[in-house]
Amino acid sequence: MAASLLTMEPQISARLSAHSFSNQTVVDMVPAEMLPWVDPHWYQFPPMNPLWHGILGFAIGVLGFMSYMGNGVVIYIFSTTKSLRTPSNLLVINLAISDFGIMVIMCPFMVINCYYETWVFGPLMCQIYGMVGSLFGCSSIWSMVLIAMDRYNVIVKGIAGTPLTNKKAVLWCFFVWVNAVVWTILPMFGWNRYVPEGNMTACGTDYLSKDWYSRSYIVVYSFFVYWLPLFVIIYAYFFIVKAVAAHEKQMREQAKKMNVASLRSAEAQKTSAECRLAKIGLMITSLWFFAWTPYLIINYAGIFESYTITPLFTIWGSVFAKANAVYNPIVYGISHPKYRAALKQKLPLLACGSDGDSETNSVSSGATTATTGDA
Repeated sequence: MAASLLTMEPQISARLSAHSFSNQTVVDMVPAEMLPWVDPHWYQFPPMNPLWHGILGFAIGVLGFMSYMGNGVVIYIFSTTKSLRTPSNLLVINLAISDFGIMVIMCPFMVINCYYETWVFGPLMCQIYGMVGSLFGCSSIWSMVLIAMDRYNVIVKGIAGTPLTNKKAVLWCFFVWVNAVVWTILPMFGWNRYVPEGNMTACGTDYLSKDWYSRSYIVVYSFFVYWLPLFVIIYAYFFIVKAVAAHEKQMREQAKKMNVASLRSAEAQKTSAECRLAKIGLMITSLWFFAWTPYLIINYAGIFESYTITPLFTIWGSVFAKANAVYNPIVYGISHPKYRAALKQKLPLLACGSDGDSETNSVSSGATTATTGDA
């Protein structure tokens, strides 16, 4: 009998150890003052592998550095280069400020929390962190909307459109920030709230609350900050591409009547530049929605209970969302001839590519020049 017990002892110990581990949760390392803000949903998940925290911290750190450099350079070049200080480019600077700000505020907190594997800055900073992330995200998307509207005004309406002035551009930027502040401050006053997310290293809107008053904020917010801007941008770029395609067709037909290969006129150059700008704007907008759509899916999965959200799933939402802050500066540097030329002059170490065709590509009417590279 004793021999039998001795034989079973290692097995019993192994089972007890496994049972003990299974009782651990992802919430175990959360400081006591943060527990009231943690949704019961997260108690069902075991601790995440520390390797995931390391990967997340490293990824956010790299994205943060790239965002600081890229958006910082964009703000510097666009602000200090006279030929780029146009009303339309104020919208570009506003977008770069949003992208820069989101990583300046969120990256250090995220990296430190990944090191400790939980949120360590207390409930108040959790609220501020969530609000600031939402604020800059909202301002980015509405900056993209205004850039698309400006592009629509210049390319589709042409001379019939009202030119964008400095005063109007400043008012548009002011609208972007007021709109963002209104939407993102509401959870601080009881309509929804900002809480720790699944990996416990970041905070965001509470999409797991069973209260439909709280859930209604996610639905309304997503309409005004995701769906409405998406439809406006699709509408604008649909007609931009349509107008450019129609104009190019006319130019080809005219060239054929004149029995020449192409028309090398300022108008033809304008068409080429506008077509390029339309593609650039569409690409940047697509990248933005590619970045934020996973986070929208997470929020909808939570409020509609259509999918079990895991802590690991929330990591990808964070990475994709914050990667948005890196995309725009890269596209500026590749696609904007005047920006490339200014970058080569002011920061030659960061310049890349040849700008030999810059002058040809940038020759256009006053309206097009005023909006070159706004996307």
